[in-house]
Amino acid sequence: MDSSSFSGSSKRAKAPGNVTQVAQCLVDGCDADLSLCREYHRRHKVCEAHSKTARVTIGGREQRFCQQCSRFHSLIEFDEGKRSCRKRLDGHNRRRRKPQPDTLSRSSGLMFPVQQG
Repeated sequence: MDSSSFSGSSKRAKAPGNVTQVAQCLVDGCDADLSLCREYHRRHKVCEAHSKTARVTIGGREQRFCQQCSRFHSLIEFDEGKRSCRKRLDGHNRRRRKPQPDTLSRSSGLMFPVQQG
């Protein structure tokens, strides 16, 4: 097989014409220049202000930026003013939640030794 017939990388090369394209925030009406922002905000195409805003409009839909997913979701996916969606918060809480005492005693023998007296 000819080695020039296939590329060593599956990633696409950047087109030379895209060099001058300025990254902008996805929020409707926001013209923030993301080249002045941190890498995180450039990668996710959201300015710092809108990454923390409770309600933004993107493509005519009201959304909020999720800190856990690093993407925009519909407002119904959030509880009140929280910045993480319900699905991700649920997973986070499950990992942090301590096992129930009765479950713990069944799995590791008696929790407290029985004193005879």
